[in-house]
Amino acid sequence: MAVSLERKTGVVALLYWLWDGVDRTIFTAIKFSFPARFVSPFGFLGMLTFIVFIILGVSGALLMFYYQPILDRAWDSVQFINDDVPFGFHIRNIHYHGSNAMVLLAVLHMYYQYFSGRYKIRNEVLWMTGVILGVVTILEAFTGYDVIFSERAELAISIAASLTTSIPVVGPTIRDAALGSGFSDFVLRFYAQHVFLLPIVMLGLMAVHFPRFLVFDVPMVMAIGGAILITGGVFPIDMGFKFEPTVPPGVTVPEWYLTGIYAFMRTQYDKFVTGLLWPLLFIISIVLIPFIDRYKKFSWRDRPIITAFGITSLAQIMVTTYWGFYISPDISIPLVERLVIDPIFFYSTMILMVPLGFGFTYMMIKLANEAERKAKIAKNAGPQKVATINLSEKWINWVLIALLAFQVFLNIAAYNAALTGMKNISLFFIGIILLVFAAFFHVYRYAMSQEKNAPPPAPVPVQEEKPKLTEASEETKK
Repeated sequence: MAVSLERKTGVVALLYWLWDGVDRTIFTAIKFSFPARFVSPFGFLGMLTFIVFIILGVSGALLMFYYQPILDRAWDSVQFINDDVPFGFHIRNIHYHGSNAMVLLAVLHMYYQYFSGRYKIRNEVLWMTGVILGVVTILEAFTGYDVIFSERAELAISIAASLTTSIPVVGPTIRDAALGSGFSDFVLRFYAQHVFLLPIVMLGLMAVHFPRFLVFDVPMVMAIGGAILITGGVFPIDMGFKFEPTVPPGVTVPEWYLTGIYAFMRTQYDKFVTGLLWPLLFIISIVLIPFIDRYKKFSWRDRPIITAFGITSLAQIMVTTYWGFYISPDISIPLVERLVIDPIFFYSTMILMVPLGFGFTYMMIKLANEAERKAKIAKNAGPQKVATINLSEKWINWVLIALLAFQVFLNIAAYNAALTGMKNISLFFIGIILLVFAAFFHVYRYAMSQEKNAPPPAPVPVQEEKPKLTEASEETKK
């Protein structure tokens, strides 16, 4: 896009010059689409995941100014960020809840692509890189909450060390490379992986995984940012307890995206099988789905076996995740016994869930297809009615005014909350501000689309006036 700057001056000339330079880069090889009307966010969950990745990069870079990746200073430096650094509490909450949001969005994105059959549109490479990217995302989040070196982090690090050690032949080498020799330098190793190695891998996978056309919806981006801030305001992350080797650790569990594996390991079966082999088999089976799925259609209703497999896997993940969180509340029982899960009951339940979940899902899909077929026949035989909701211009204006007034109020409330030191409340208010902005933008977009789609006004018939007779014409008429 070559633009002459002779007729352009000032800021406009600078913008054209920048765009002319960017037009020669790989950035513009990816085409961004800004939808003029509401589009279901399920179709661009991957873009929302990338937006959260950017938020994590910015907030993580700010945390790096004060964090000290040293064994005896890591927890204290995070406490200093949380309590003393201006806006450190806010940045830390954004970073923590953003990491959880990214993992959740990545999982939702994968399963939406799975059930919608998007990988069937010659997207096998995108699917495979996406699954690998999801695994790396979990590893990135795992190394992130470990560098604080709290009691919870110590549990996760101990599990990671035992798992890598259980790998045949290369296990001890991987452990020494990832964690270092003992606890002397693992914080620095995890820190390097969290801020440099894993993000580089993720960016490389994103370069292959991203499709050519990306949807960037401003209201949804604001809504996701607002949701992260509101979550930080309602559930502010605490510091936990600093790990002290001389103090017995309390009862704790890993983060929610690892408790499923933790439940398997609590059965005290072989660590390599429960903690690595079975998750690896699950990941491989998900990667190979595009080559196993031979259905010609894309809808989940038309692919009952693949859909039943996906529902069964989701049920397994949810049950094991809950099981990993559950610890017997009976404090009279020793802690070790409270943590152990009966392997016979656990594995019997997991095995029984496969035919029950698969068979029930398959049967329900068949029944739903039959019911839909009958409903279509009845609909075609009856009158055609289309239900629509249209807001008048008057109501749209009132909604916009109300949202704008609410936005002003929330800005004032957030400012006052920040001045009074109510850190989590200010996070909550800022999140509400972003959500209101998203609603405001969407209502405005809806109004503009209504205006464009409005039918043109009917032409007003013009009545021809009879010419008035002058005195001369009247005399002639006589």
